Amino acid sequence: MKIHQRLFQALLLVCLIATLGASENVVQATSLNIPPGREQALAILEEMTPEEKVGQLFLVTFSGTEIGPGLPIYELITQYHIGGAILSRANGNIPAQGEVVENTWNLINTLQELEYNASYDDELFEEASSRTYIPLFIGLSQEGDNSPQTQILSGISPLPSQMAIGATWNPDLAKEVGNKVGQELSVLGFNLLFGPSLDVLEIPHPGEPSDLGVRTFGGDPYWVGRMGQSYIEGLHEGSQNQMLVVGKYFPGLGSADRLPEEEIATVRKSLEQLQQIELAPFFAVTGNAPSPEASVDGLLTSHIRYQGLQGNIRSTTRPISLDPQALSLLMELEPFGIWRQNGGLMISDSLGSQALRYFYDPAGNTFNARQVALDAFFAGNDVLYLGDFVDSNLPDAYTTTINTLTFFAQKYKEDQTFAARVDEAVLRILSKKFTMYDYFALSKVVTTEEDFSTLEESDQIASDVARQGVTLISPGASELNDALPNPPTRNDLIIIITDSFENEPGREPELKVTALQESILRLYGPQAGQQITAGNIISYTYEDIVQFLDFPTDYAEIENNFSRANWIVAASLNTTRDRPSSLAIQRLLSERQDLIRNTKFVVFAFNAPYYLDATNISKIDAYYGLYSKLPTFVDMAARILFKEISNPPGILPVSVPGIGYDLISATSPDPERTFSLYLGDIPQAQDALEQPAETPSFQVYNVGDVINIQTGMILDHNGNPVPDGTPVQFVVSTQGEGAYLPLVETTSGQAHTSFLVEIAADIQVYAVSSPAESEVLEIKVTNPEDETAITQTPLPTNTLTPTPTLLPTSTPEKIITFIEVPRAEHPWLNGQVWTMAFLITTSLSLIAYLIGAGLGQVRWGLRWG
Repeated sequence: MKIHQRLFQALLLVCLIATLGASENVVQATSLNIPPGREQALAILEEMTPEEKVGQLFLVTFSGTEIGPGLPIYELITQYHIGGAILSRANGNIPAQGEVVENTWNLINTLQELEYNASYDDELFEEASSRTYIPLFIGLSQEGDNSPQTQILSGISPLPSQMAIGATWNPDLAKEVGNKVGQELSVLGFNLLFGPSLDVLEIPHPGEPSDLGVRTFGGDPYWVGRMGQSYIEGLHEGSQNQMLVVGKYFPGLGSADRLPEEEIATVRKSLEQLQQIELAPFFAVTGNAPSPEASVDGLLTSHIRYQGLQGNIRSTTRPISLDPQALSLLMELEPFGIWRQNGGLMISDSLGSQALRYFYDPAGNTFNARQVALDAFFAGNDVLYLGDFVDSNLPDAYTTTINTLTFFAQKYKEDQTFAARVDEAVLRILSKKFTMYDYFALSKVVTTEEDFSTLEESDQIASDVARQGVTLISPGASELNDALPNPPTRNDLIIIITDSFENEPGREPELKVTALQESILRLYGPQAGQQITAGNIISYTYEDIVQFLDFPTDYAEIENNFSRANWIVAASLNTTRDRPSSLAIQRLLSERQDLIRNTKFVVFAFNAPYYLDATNISKIDAYYGLYSKLPTFVDMAARILFKEISNPPGILPVSVPGIGYDLISATSPDPERTFSLYLGDIPQAQDALEQPAETPSFQVYNVGDVINIQTGMILDHNGNPVPDGTPVQFVVSTQGEGAYLPLVETTSGQAHTSFLVEIAADIQVYAVSSPAESEVLEIKVTNPEDETAITQTPLPTNTLTPTPTLLPTSTPEKIITFIEVPRAEHPWLNGQVWTMAFLITTSLSLIAYLIGAGLGQVRWGLRWG
C-alpha cells in the first residue's frame, strides 16, 4: 500500500506541476488571436480534393469579356478550380469607354455564378456534386490619377493620385477616399484590391527608370504608414469588410533604381536600414496597425533583390518574391510575425513579368513557368499571381496555366511536405474568404441590381483632395504677391503649354491640350464674369514647343505669339528619357530666355513636384504642385491662376532639391514652436494641432511620490505632429545640478515619462526634442507633514528659457530614482489565469479524494486531496 501511496503522490505532483505550466500556456494561448474564419476553413479544407486545393493558390488573367464553354476562363473555373482572377483594361476585361461599370459588374457576377454552378449543377458539370463551392477572388489594381495606373476610368468617382492625398497630410481625408473606393468597387463585385502602394520615396529620381512619380503617399516613412492606415481603414469600412486589401510593393521600391515591370533592381541596404525606411509603413499596416480595419489582409511581394541584407555586402539575395531565406528573414520581424499569426496572406507579384524572364534567362529565350511558380510558392507566397504567364515551350498562357496546375496537383499527391505547405496556404486563403462572407453562398457574393443602382459618380472627394493638397512650391508665400500681384486681365494674352500626349495608343490624352484653357473659360470667361476673353488664350502642346525650338523658322507664328504674350502658363507632367518632348519647358527656359523675359511665367505640376531644378525654378514666377491630372485638379489650377485661392494649404510630401526642401528636416521638431509640459496623465482625444485651453490641474507631491510628466503636441516645421519615434530628452534639475531621464520617443506627436522623488527639493523639469525645447515646469516637493506648493512657469512664446546647468559627467546629489512601472497588456488575463488554475487544482483534489476513498483509504484520500 505504501508503494501505491508513493506512486500516486508522485503522480499528483506531476499533475500539479502541469497545472502551473498550464497557467502559463493559458496566457500564451489567450494572447494569440485565432484568425477569423479558421474553424470554418478547416472544415472545408478536409472535404477538398488535391486539385481543388491547388487551384485555390492561383490568381489568373484572361482576355476579353466572353465567358462560355471552351474558353480559357470558363475551363479554368469549372475544371481546374482556380482561386480567382485579376481584371484589367490591358486584357480587355474592363472597357475604356462606353458602359464601363455595367459591363464590369455583369462580368464579375457571371464569373461568380459560373463558379457556383460548377459546384452544384450535376447536369451541366461532371462530378459537380463532389465539388466544394468556394467564391472566387476578383481583383484589380486601382491606383488613381486615371491612365495608366487606373483600370476603371469612368462610371465611378474619379480617384486622385496617392501623392495628391499625401500632400493634404490629412489622415481623415485619406480614410474618406478609401471609403469611397471600397464602397464603389465592392458594389461592382470586386473583393480583392492590389493597393495602396506603401513605397517610401525617400530620394526622388526625376527622369530615371525608377521614378515613382505620384504613385506613393510621400517620402516620410511614418506619414506613408499613417496615411496608409487611414486609407486601408476606409477601404474596409466602405466595402463593409468584403474586400481584401493587399499592400504593395513589399518590401518597398523607394530605393530601387528601376521599376520591377522592366528589370529586377538590386538595392544595397541592410536589414536594419530597411526597417528604418522601407519597412516602416508595412509595419504600420500589419502587426503595428492600431486596429484590424487599418491592417492589410495581404502583402504583394515585389521582384527586388538586396545586397548586404544580412550584413555581408558581397551577398545578394534572389528576388524577394523567390527567395525563401530572405523572405523568411523579413517575416521573422515581430510586426510581420504577429500579422502572419493572425492570418496575413503573402501574394506574389506577376510571375510572368519581363523582369523575371530576364532574371532566369538574361537572353530571354527560355522560361520554365511551372518552376517559377514552384520557386515563388516555396519562397513563402500563399497566392501566386499568374500575370503574362507563358512558358517558352508552350503556345499560350492558358496552356501554361493548366500545365502548372496539373504539376502542382501531382506533386501534392506525391510529396507530403509539399502537400502540408499547400494545406497551410489554402487554410489561410479560405480563412480570408470567410472573413468576407459568413458562409459561402452565391447571395453573399454577387451584388444585386439594387446594389448597383446605388453607384453614383461624384467628384466631391477629388475636389476636397485638390483643395486641401494644392501646394505653393516657389516662391514663399510672403514673396508671391510681389511676383504675381494681380491675376490675368481681359486684355492679357495667355499662352498655355500643356504636356499632352497619348498614355495608351489610340486613346485620347488624359491631359488634353485645351484642358486648362477650357477650365479658365468656363470659370472666368464670357459666360462667367468676363475676366478673360476666348481670343486671348492660345494653347500649345509640349511637342509643339520642341518643334519650335528645333525648327524656329518653320514656326514663326509661335515666336510671334510669345513675343506678344503677357502670361506663359505650363501644365506639366513627368519627365522621362523615353519622351523627349517632356523636357520642353526646361529647354524653353534654357534656350529662349528672350521670349519669357517680360512675361509672367507660372508652372502647374500635375505630376510629381521635383522635375524642375534650381536654375529652372529661378526663371519662373510661381511654381505650384497639384499632383494629379484629374479635371478637378485642372480647375484648381485655374482658380489659383486667377487668385481665387491665394494661400494654398497643401504641403510638399516629398523632398524637392530644386528649392532646397528636405523632407526629413521639414518633419523634425520646429525650434520656433515651444511645446508644453503637463503633470499627470496624458490628455485623451487631443486635437493633433491644438493644445488644451487650460493647463491640467496639479496634484500635491510629497517625497516618495511618482511624478508623471508629458509633453503637449510637438510640431514639425510644417505644423504637423512630429513622426512617431522622434526622440525626446526630459531633464530634471535641482540645487544647480541636473540629470537626464531615460530617452523616450513620441507617439502621436507626444511623449511622456515618470520619476520617483526621494527628497524634498525645488525641481525644474523641461524637455528637448532637438532642436525644439519645451517650457519649464517648477515643482516644489516637501515631506508629507510640510506644506506643498506647486506652480507652473511657462516660457514666453518668443523667448527660450536658458538651459539649466547640467553635469552629466559627475554624480549629482541623489534626487530622483528612475522606476519602470510594469503594464499588463491584458489586465483581464490575470483573473482568467487564476480562475483556470483554481478550477484545475480543485478538480485534481476531488479526483484524488475519490480514488483514495475508492481504495478504502478515506484518510489518505483526504490527504491526497
